[in-house]
Amino acid sequence: MTAYTIEQMLPDIPRLYTALAEWLACVVCIAEQRQRFEKWKVCGILGLALPVQTVFLVLTKGKSGFLWFFYMAVALFFMYLLIWGCTDSNAPDAAYHCIRAFVMAEFAASLEWQLYCYGYYSCGFTRQWLPVFLLLGIYGAVYFILWKLGRQVATGGYDLDITGREVLFAAVIGLSVFLSSNLGFVYSNTPFGGRYRADVFNVRTLVDLGGLAIFYAYHIQRLHLRSQQDLARMEMILFHQYEQYEQSQETLELIHFKYHDLKHHIHALRAEENEDKRSEYLDQMEADIKSYGAQQHTGNSVLDTLLTSKSLYCLQHGIEMTIVADGALLDFMDVMDICSIFGNALDNAIEYEKKLEEQEKRMIHVSVFSQRDFLIIRIENYCEQQLQFKKELPVTTKAQHKFHGYGLKSVRHTVHKYGGEVDISLKDNWFSLKILIPL
Repeated sequence: MTAYTIEQMLPDIPRLYTALAEWLACVVCIAEQRQRFEKWKVCGILGLALPVQTVFLVLTKGKSGFLWFFYMAVALFFMYLLIWGCTDSNAPDAAYHCIRAFVMAEFAASLEWQLYCYGYYSCGFTRQWLPVFLLLGIYGAVYFILWKLGRQVATGGYDLDITGREVLFAAVIGLSVFLSSNLGFVYSNTPFGGRYRADVFNVRTLVDLGGLAIFYAYHIQRLHLRSQQDLARMEMILFHQYEQYEQSQETLELIHFKYHDLKHHIHALRAEENEDKRSEYLDQMEADIKSYGAQQHTGNSVLDTLLTSKSLYCLQHGIEMTIVADGALLDFMDVMDICSIFGNALDNAIEYEKKLEEQEKRMIHVSVFSQRDFLIIRIENYCEQQLQFKKELPVTTKAQHKFHGYGLKSVRHTVHKYGGEVDISLKDNWFSLKILIPL
């Protein structure tokens, strides 16, 4: 057999290899994300998906032209269903990861088969173990590198929030890579084909490599921009809480002035003979005393200011707030971090309590204490709503969900700075935010 004939008769990638490449790419993308079910269920779904995917691709072998494109589209849709079904992603995010997995699979399958054909036809490596060795070695190396790279740029549990335009952009990249790398196999008599199949093999592998590099560059840049946006929003919330703290300090100074004015009111009350005016004085004094009674003395001036301002706000809106706090335990924390944790947590609790029609149900409990070398902060509020949780955070019920929920994310980000953890739960109509920080 001449060299010309060898190059011209190079076989195409076995459908079994293609199915395995696509399945492994889906596994890599699923491993990067938060799974929808327990691990054993996800493993079971993946275990069933591989034979189904393999049987479908093997049965559709040998198709060409329009049918070939149609069956490839069906295989791609199957990958989408697998990623969407196993992960907690929404539809656009799953479509984006599906396209990324497809580009991965195209490159891995093309590289492995080209190296095998080179070793078999050009170098004379005809040992029976060669196909299995190359399949395991090349697939293992490629997908291990992609898995490690994916872990390095992982989103940390956040959604990508892919837009329709970004899905379209990813689809253009994937379709361009797919058509450019495979057109020579489907229609050889085109400007993109080659006289020898070995030439088309080279083009396919290099195009797939370039497409994978472009897609990952876009993917990393997309995650970087998302992280910057999240950080900017959390910093904005943090500074907003600090501004509230500064305003609360001014309010407390006014309360102190008002308290000293009570002595003058008492003198005026003793000299007043008119019953109506005397009653008016008493009502005013009672309101001033309530305001002064809302002041907190926990042992930490920053926490005192925050809790006092929130207590005054709760008094105005008929919310009962009970506080048991040892503020001295917070002395190691930065002022802005204390503002972030308590400001955001209490704002969320107060916002919900204001919605309750029955005023006697408007209750918030705040406690700060230490236990077994841990600082424990617990903020609870009465809650009748059935909340859904996603990535350990309650899903916002507001229409503009992309611009909400950053308060609790900011709390978690701040707590993680001190090596702590946040636990959020809803039990017996009580929403509980529990923070543990090692002392």
